[in-house]
Amino acid sequence: MKKQVLASLIAISLSPAAFAQDDDVKPFTMEGELGFISTSGNTETTSISAGIQAHQELEKWSNDYVLKGLYKQETVQQENDAGEQEDIEFTSAQKFFGSAQGNYKLENPDNRLFGFASYEDDRFSNFNYQSTIAAGWNQKVLENKRHTLEYSIGPGYSFIETQDGESLDSMIVRASSAYSWKISDTAKFTQTVSTEVGSDNTKSRAESALTATISGNLSMRLSFKLDHNTNVEDDVEKLDTETAVSLVYNFF
Repeated sequence: MKKQVLASLIAISLSPAAFAQDDDVKPFTMEGELGFISTSGNTETTSISAGIQAHQELEKWSNDYVLKGLYKQETVQQENDAGEQEDIEFTSAQKFFGSAQGNYKLENPDNRLFGFASYEDDRFSNFNYQSTIAAGWNQKVLENKRHTLEYSIGPGYSFIETQDGESLDSMIVRASSAYSWKISDTAKFTQTVSTEVGSDNTKSRAESALTATISGNLSMRLSFKLDHNTNVEDDVEKLDTETAVSLVYNFF
């Protein structure tokens, strides 16, 4: 199953096309993001988040790629059997997510056909892994100097395995939207929302982010993420949230 998803990601990224001729649009952009938090005291924590996002604008294709990871380690003091305090180290978060979407432009370039693939491994969720392949209709409904908005909707298939080894594979309907607002020459707000509705589970994700330029290609980003699954064990929360402050570097 994992090979199927990885093959889908590669197929989307290698879609044949020629670079767009519009000088106002960069043919390829990529940014890296890194966040680090360390606390000390009664509980010591180390949290690292990292990610890469890229956009490719071609004559007949518009492609997006995302890779993100999160790791968190905690150290707490507990009393052992001898009555002495000792440090206990444990990992409390370990997550990886990757996705790729290719949009094939029709005669009207704002109307596209899309292909999407994703894979997520979250060691501390209800699932061993979750992955998706989908295809359908994509449309850019707004684009000017300040605002862009597009949406995608179409059928697909979800591959899910719980921590107990139970398979929840099913047909799904996937819908997503992406909005960007250029507040000023140095500040930008982005909002992404997606949902994958299946017979066994509905997975929804949302991310709001405010990015401000510090100097040159270096920016600071404040983001808030929501992950929601409808089918989880009784002792597992359906909603996960993440608030992060990170540095962003624009490579291209």
